[in-house]
Amino acid sequence: MMVGSQGKCRWWVAPSYWSIQKWLRFAFLSLIPVVHGACTPDDQNTLPNIILIVSEDHGQDLGCYGNQNVHTPHIDSLAKSGVKFINAYTTYSVCSPSRSSILTGLYPHQNGQIGLATHNFEMYKAFENIPSFLKARGYRTGCLGKLHVNPESAFPFDFHEIESSNFAKERMGDYAIKAAEFIKAGGEQPFFLMVNFPDAHFPLLRKVDCLPTIEVSADNVLSTLPFVGADTERLRELTADYYSQINRLDESIGMLLDSLKATAKAENALIIYLSDHGAQFSRGKTTNYEAGLKIPLIMTWPKGLTGGEVMSDQMVSVIDVFPTIVDAVSALSEVELPGRSLIKIAKGQQAGHEYIYAGGMIGTAKYFYPKRSVRGKKYKLIHTLFSGEPDPYFTVYTDHIYPTVLSGTSREEIASLPVELKDVYDRWENPPAFELYDLEHDPWEFTNLADDPNHQEELKRLKSVLNDWRANTRDPFMDSLNFNTIRAEVDSINKYYPDHSYQKDTAFRWRYPEYFGDYVLNRK
Repeated sequence: MMVGSQGKCRWWVAPSYWSIQKWLRFAFLSLIPVVHGACTPDDQNTLPNIILIVSEDHGQDLGCYGNQNVHTPHIDSLAKSGVKFINAYTTYSVCSPSRSSILTGLYPHQNGQIGLATHNFEMYKAFENIPSFLKARGYRTGCLGKLHVNPESAFPFDFHEIESSNFAKERMGDYAIKAAEFIKAGGEQPFFLMVNFPDAHFPLLRKVDCLPTIEVSADNVLSTLPFVGADTERLRELTADYYSQINRLDESIGMLLDSLKATAKAENALIIYLSDHGAQFSRGKTTNYEAGLKIPLIMTWPKGLTGGEVMSDQMVSVIDVFPTIVDAVSALSEVELPGRSLIKIAKGQQAGHEYIYAGGMIGTAKYFYPKRSVRGKKYKLIHTLFSGEPDPYFTVYTDHIYPTVLSGTSREEIASLPVELKDVYDRWENPPAFELYDLEHDPWEFTNLADDPNHQEELKRLKSVLNDWRANTRDPFMDSLNFNTIRAEVDSINKYYPDHSYQKDTAFRWRYPEYFGDYVLNRK
């Protein structure tokens, strides 16, 4: 049901999303098993089936969050029947560290996945995680799409299909078909299925295999994303492509939800949907600004969360996903995690977080640039550990070093900005040690208040809060020996393996899991 390399639908392809739906329903129904006496209804309904949907590289650019440029009826329907968290955050605005937090409930510096799995970063050890916890409680576990956390052996999935990143965005209907296969194979056994969709990761592909059926044209985009600051015809065109990818994501999720409905297991299905981090536009992905860290997070569970649409302004984090699943199937006290149950937060039985914390290192040896941040209800503090040196990833955006990342505001576009916005970009390239923002009046962090005499008390308070968190979570970068050791390791790698060539060296391994691990896990 897909297209050839020229992008034209073959004659036998259903020409519309709804035709695809009809075809998929037939496929799904043919996969559903007929079970005789496998278990009683009471046994079947004891534990919820759990679907964790993770999309890529986008913020709250969805219809249910107020974006009128996109068409996202299926994600919106999840929000209407469940809980939409409007202050949801990731722990790190790069893929692997964020996903490690989702799966383990730990901050990246706690579990060791402080960089991209494709660059050989890995956890200190095989921590308890969502699939291992559920598998021990009788669940069948499955994963569709990339895992992108090392070592993969730490995650005991019984079923793993479409293992590539699939950034070509091909055969998106296969995710729904494979989901049906997984559900069928388990019979009445409760299941956990993690579905990792590639949209809206780069490259920006407006249409692939006839999807999305509803495209976004630059003519319909009145301005670029608000945190970018610049607004040019080129950037609006790229923003339209980004919105089209979100439309395709929604249609992919629609097909997945249809596969679930066809199995008659939707009534007792806990569905958690979120993005791993923000969009890859300037001041988004790879930064500690709101555009990099703030994400959509929606949860629905017909049997466990009743009452229709709920909008929560409680501050929550991806570290809350694992405790939520633990709460849904057992007692939260069974594991020690820094997060909280989203179920209890949604029911008003527990408050969200007073503070939201994030790390950051950009994720590769070449772009090593550690940061830490904390935000409260109103103010946000960003601490750059390498202050005095330029952010190495800045030029990836401005100079378009990689052909798939053209969305960054170019130097020419920056030069045409008003002085105050030029200062915003200069601060991103050469950040001070501390940046302080009033998110209530400056949601996209254009005005740094760290040197404002009227905000010194707030600056001092948030510095203390951030340091306490770093100490309590045993941030290895607080130890000078660790700091100097990993910096020396990074310098050595960049000298010996220029331009990430260590990725091709099968013998290469980072040493930091040993000395960071000894510090964090108190092994010495």
